[in-house]
Amino acid sequence: MKRKILKGLLSLSIGLSAFTYTSANAQTLSDIHQKQAENQAKKQEKNAEIKDVQGQQDQVLEELQKIESTLQQTLNDIQTKKTEINDTKNEIQSLKDQIAKIQKRIKERDAILKERVRSMYESGGAVKYLDVVLGSSSFGDFLDRLISLNMIAESDKSILEDQKRDKAAVEQDKQHVEQKLNSLNAKLQELNGLNDKLSAQKEAKNRLSASLKKKETHLHEDVTSIEEKNQILSAQEKAVKEEMARAKREAEQRKREEAARKEAAKRAAERQQERHDSAPSPAPTHSEPSVSANFIWPANGYVSSPFGKRFGGSDFHPGIDIAQAGSDNAISAAASGTVARSYLSSSYGNVVFISSYIDGQLYTTVYAHMSERAVSTGQSVTQGQRLGTMGNTGHSTGQHLHFELHKGEWNYAKSNAVNPIPYLR
Repeated sequence: MKRKILKGLLSLSIGLSAFTYTSANAQTLSDIHQKQAENQAKKQEKNAEIKDVQGQQDQVLEELQKIESTLQQTLNDIQTKKTEINDTKNEIQSLKDQIAKIQKRIKERDAILKERVRSMYESGGAVKYLDVVLGSSSFGDFLDRLISLNMIAESDKSILEDQKRDKAAVEQDKQHVEQKLNSLNAKLQELNGLNDKLSAQKEAKNRLSASLKKKETHLHEDVTSIEEKNQILSAQEKAVKEEMARAKREAEQRKREEAARKEAAKRAAERQQERHDSAPSPAPTHSEPSVSANFIWPANGYVSSPFGKRFGGSDFHPGIDIAQAGSDNAISAAASGTVARSYLSSSYGNVVFISSYIDGQLYTTVYAHMSERAVSTGQSVTQGQRLGTMGNTGHSTGQHLHFELHKGEWNYAKSNAVNPIPYLR
């Protein structure tokens, strides 16, 4: 009767243990699926942002093309105006030469007129003309002298008219050239201002284009990191299933070992009873299966950076850094489990993720920045088994092991990370 009760209790204990494993695993897988769904939604959101940024880039490039076209036209106009200004300057130089000639003629005429006035003044002016006519020796001489006097008068009149006309032409040419030159300089100044404005717009659009390109690159990096997270979560899901199978196998093995131990104890008791009929039968013993929750140190060394906030609270360190002490730089599994993922990460460097079930609780350990890895994804490892060698890969500033312990599955927010120190022995 007692044996039946003990067998019943043992079966119930194993059944409850299996139920606990199954429930815990189901909950863990559900959490992983939820995280995967969240990451997929984030990926779709990031892809939408990338599409929006690419649309903005297309618009900026279109505006840049318009600015470039206008800028080129403005540069052409500037060159045309510069050519016109140069031609005008040549025209001015030609006019200056003409003006110089005119001014020379004016100066010569001024000298003639001054001489004429001086002569008239010395000779008594118009009276002397009359003397010249009346002093003729004959009528023919009279006519000759009269014609000569008319020719002199006409010449003086012509000189005066030429003088007046040349002076007016000089002033008109000067005014026309100055107006044209001022107009061209004003237009050139306006075009230079437009050129500066367009150049500034082009520079601003180029900066915006570069900014959008940088933003697109960062968004692509975010999508890549989301894909990496999903890969890790998928790998963890597979590792959890492997751990479920391993836990079941271990539970069944413990069940067989317990049954064998019970059977051996029963036979020993029966033999003792046969030898000592008068002695009381020993009470059957029972011990619950248990798995040590302790983890061993994954490497020989000292903690160079502890778990928690550091650098004045501006940075949270989700694990501990173990620096090498001595010549031993090997990295070992802190607990038995299944390698969820072994790969080269841009941030973790050479990294190994291990999923472990201990007393019905899922733990995830992370071993990062290794120089090389000795295990592969999906592989079962035992506590103390070599995983790789300390290194300086990924985002690292020196050879060390970055070790994380997560009570549950690993997630990108590191919300399940716990201080490994209390768990290590």
